[in-house]
Amino acid sequence: MARRLRTPNRALAGLMQTEGIGNAQLARRTNAVGKELGVTLHYDKSSVSQWLAGSTPKPQARPAILEALSRLAGRSVTSAEVGWGDDPAEERDAVSGVMALSRADMDPSRRSVLTAAMYGATLVVPTYDELAGEPDQRVKHAGAGGLLRIGMSDVETVTKMTDKVAEILDEIGAGHARPMAAAFITNTIGAYLRADASEKVRKAMLAAVSDFVYLTGWMAMYEMKQGLGQKYYLRALDLAASGEDHVTYCRTLRGMSLQASHLGYGPKALELADAAAEAAPASGPRLVAFLRGQQAAAAAMTGDRNTAVTRLRETEAALAQADNRRDAVGGYDEAAFHFHEAHVRWSLKDGPGSIKALRRSNAARSLQERQGRVHCLGVIAQRQMAMRHVEAACATWNEFLDEYQMISSARGDEHLRNLRTGLKPYASLPVVRSVTERTRAMRRSLTTSSPPKVVREFDERSHGVHL
Repeated sequence: MARRLRTPNRALAGLMQTEGIGNAQLARRTNAVGKELGVTLHYDKSSVSQWLAGSTPKPQARPAILEALSRLAGRSVTSAEVGWGDDPAEERDAVSGVMALSRADMDPSRRSVLTAAMYGATLVVPTYDELAGEPDQRVKHAGAGGLLRIGMSDVETVTKMTDKVAEILDEIGAGHARPMAAAFITNTIGAYLRADASEKVRKAMLAAVSDFVYLTGWMAMYEMKQGLGQKYYLRALDLAASGEDHVTYCRTLRGMSLQASHLGYGPKALELADAAAEAAPASGPRLVAFLRGQQAAAAAMTGDRNTAVTRLRETEAALAQADNRRDAVGGYDEAAFHFHEAHVRWSLKDGPGSIKALRRSNAARSLQERQGRVHCLGVIAQRQMAMRHVEAACATWNEFLDEYQMISSARGDEHLRNLRTGLKPYASLPVVRSVTERTRAMRRSLTTSSPPKVVREFDERSHGVHL
């Protein structure tokens, strides 16, 4: 039987030649990125030679390879650019893109690859004017003459669902809320986006959906699915521009800044926070506080003390002028302000001040904001451990465990893993033995019990969507 000849991958070869990327260099960087992604890869220069000869890497490895190429090139590199075809979830049409993404998020055969997608630290985010400048292309599948015709009541349905999912997120965690969100996009929003509608209703629907997709991206980020969260954020930007929703576009950029700061990319976080503030339309004091607070936190990460302190003062002043209305998505309140204050203080080496601000943040939360309280307590305890205040940290961990057992949260799981690792050097202390035994007992209880809490292996902010 004749052996099938592969076609050399000239696209990949051209990119590597243009950017001066060597085979061994790409293999090493791919393996390193794979470790960040939690994927064990053992590529060498001969593996890259095979790609250049026309073989296609396994799907699980491609996010790591593309991110390695992006970092070496200093810009975002796509699957299509290197000759491996388009990822269906990367369609740039606003409607088709979000539908492909949500369907893939629901598909068990694709979810493992999709949720392992690598966060793109070199991603260049299009401006509002760039996105809004191509309305026909970005919404070409909307209003395609289907049998369904929607009105403002359908827009209200999406808005109400956004509020309800945000409430579920707060009360029992993103682990429960995000699957519901992906299903709603696939099964309901898809029909709305392809229905006939007046121009007014069409734009209102696109704006409402952009808010819902932004929330879905936030939940993916909160569940440590960073690449997936970034994909949802990009879809939200597309939809916001198509619906001429300047505010959601800015809020999404701000969410992307928070994601970058959580992953340790200070300059990128500041770039996105500044872009969000610059793109913001004339707005009320609450949105100003929402944007300035993230600018303060990002500036502190880069070591710019003067800018961080100035932005934090602007945040406090704007919030003082805001009314008492509290948005379910993208709002900003006292708890969020103190969380930002804590971030700034910690970055500027004020540990005690940071912990006090975190305590003020949790004191300002309602009883329903369990996920935000869990995260805040986890941060407090880890900072107390970093300051070697072991007994205080154990007291905080007990508060954390009280709340943690009631929710499903990957970020809560991460805090718990950090707890167990951080306490090991102090295992001889009675207070440490006590909290360690409580953790073990909780694990045994969760392993043998039924819902409400999703059982997870843990051996190894303000409102959730505010921080």
